[in-house]
Amino acid sequence: MSSPMIYTSQTPSVPIPTTSIFTLLFQADPSTAHIGRFPGSYPAFIDANTATTLSRATLRSLSLSLGYGLTQSTTHLGLHKLAKGDTIMIFSPNSLAWPIILFGSVAAGLRCTLANSAYTPRELQHQWTDSGAKVVFVHPSLVRVVMEMFKTGLGLGDDEARRRVVVSGSEWLTGVQDEGANPSDLGLIQLPSLLNQGTLRQEVLFNTKKEADESVYLCYSSGTTGKPKGVETTHKNICTIVNIVKPVFPPMTLGHDVFLGVLPFYHIYGAAKLLHFPLFLGTPVVIMPRFDPVAFCAHIEKYKVTVALIVPPMVLNLTRHPATMKYDLRSLKYLMSGAAPLGDALVNAFSNKLKSVGVDCRITQGYGLTETSPTTHLLPVQDWLRKVGSTGVLLPNLEARLIRDDTNSADAKNAEDAKPGESGELWIRGPSVMKGYLNNAKATKDAITPDGWFKTGDIAIRDPEGFYTIVDRKKELIKYKGFQVPPAELESVMLQHPDIADVAVIGIECKEEATELPRAYVVHANPASLKGDADNIEFGKSVQEWFKTKVARHKFLRGGVVVIDVIPKSAAGKILRRQLKDLAKKEQADIKTKL
Repeated sequence: MSSPMIYTSQTPSVPIPTTSIFTLLFQADPSTAHIGRFPGSYPAFIDANTATTLSRATLRSLSLSLGYGLTQSTTHLGLHKLAKGDTIMIFSPNSLAWPIILFGSVAAGLRCTLANSAYTPRELQHQWTDSGAKVVFVHPSLVRVVMEMFKTGLGLGDDEARRRVVVSGSEWLTGVQDEGANPSDLGLIQLPSLLNQGTLRQEVLFNTKKEADESVYLCYSSGTTGKPKGVETTHKNICTIVNIVKPVFPPMTLGHDVFLGVLPFYHIYGAAKLLHFPLFLGTPVVIMPRFDPVAFCAHIEKYKVTVALIVPPMVLNLTRHPATMKYDLRSLKYLMSGAAPLGDALVNAFSNKLKSVGVDCRITQGYGLTETSPTTHLLPVQDWLRKVGSTGVLLPNLEARLIRDDTNSADAKNAEDAKPGESGELWIRGPSVMKGYLNNAKATKDAITPDGWFKTGDIAIRDPEGFYTIVDRKKELIKYKGFQVPPAELESVMLQHPDIADVAVIGIECKEEATELPRAYVVHANPASLKGDADNIEFGKSVQEWFKTKVARHKFLRGGVVVIDVIPKSAAGKILRRQLKDLAKKEQADIKTKL
């Protein structure tokens, strides 16, 4: 057996401190009034709707006050008292209160599990129970969901439920009533009540290797099967990410650059790259509660935003939305996409639209997973056009392997590396790889080899210059008569069609031919132009014929083109292909193929 083909980063490794992420970001220097290497007076977070600003020093002070309130002074408030290592849950859309809750909890030595703000009581119950959370910080608009979870799902009485709830609105900061605020919530503990009890003299320290390897965040990964799994992200993981991304990220100019924070903070992408990374760079973040194309463009104009982190559905929306033509976006210099592949066709289309209104903006992308905290690859801004469509280069301090898809990768010792230029499953090793899946030793063992390689489940190709391109998910590749057909590649081509607003491609089983057939589900750019089923079918056939002029024969859409109202996606923009596969199984249409 030959030696493994291990790829390393072209960027020199950087030192990773052994410390709490709070200490790294908020270390105070009384002699200079600096907080985390930058003046404490610098803005850290700005509420987009009201322009209310939290400075670095104020954020640190409020965080230490909340840490004290949670662990030293909760009994008289009726809240469960917490101790180092306990877990709290944050259940809220983005708000100015988010960084206070997150960093206040971390300062107190607590773990935070971040819950999708679109969850139903049943979905929330799984994460609450699995994470072992003891207290939930909930936005006023979501209090009823939480109370229903406690009452119906867990059988708790009102008094017991109240001891576990903190209402975390931001009206006390902004002066504007929170969306969904309800007078009945006044009987619950409000966030400001925990901030006026006292303050921690310093944060809980994690200054040994063992302590730095303790979990600090529990984001839940949807995975490909079963219920979501809690990903144990450690202090070391997050300290690693902010340090290894910086050398490949465009340099920021203090007092000039501004991030727009629209990605959901409960997702590792938003949590790491908007709540932590800009603080590490000394750059403020303008917080939006959710994505809206008009508000997105308006905030760029108002705050002179220079950097925005996005996902492909946002790019598609903005490419087609008139708001990009109505606001002054010329301050925008850098857009970074993640969470799903961003094809070259969409990059070029959006870039050309921005250029038409005088915006000189680089559009690049990165790659990573919840399990890698998240970023492992980033496309350097200088290569955004030359390597368009690539997810970029491996970040420093990390190693990568590409494992042939047709070998037994469950056995790390016998896994066979793909040859240069061939695609293979991407494996990652390094200090950003998660500790493991919470309460799930089997899943952890299946995901991480004994010698530390995390199996991403994504198929990638590495070119001779060290740039990686993600082809697709290992379990989503369509196998057509021995050919591997990557859905993401087909979707990128489909989006070039002028009448297609969105698309997802899956493989459907064809028993007659003993193979899978690629099928596209599309959203028409002008749905009103299709008057019924006959029009839908005719449009689908026309797209099939158009597509034949764009790809090789084995990639033809032999499974058909189906018009639907919306492509199901996760909050991070990933296509929920399982839902489409379920839809395909229900469809009774007889599939006729031309081979």
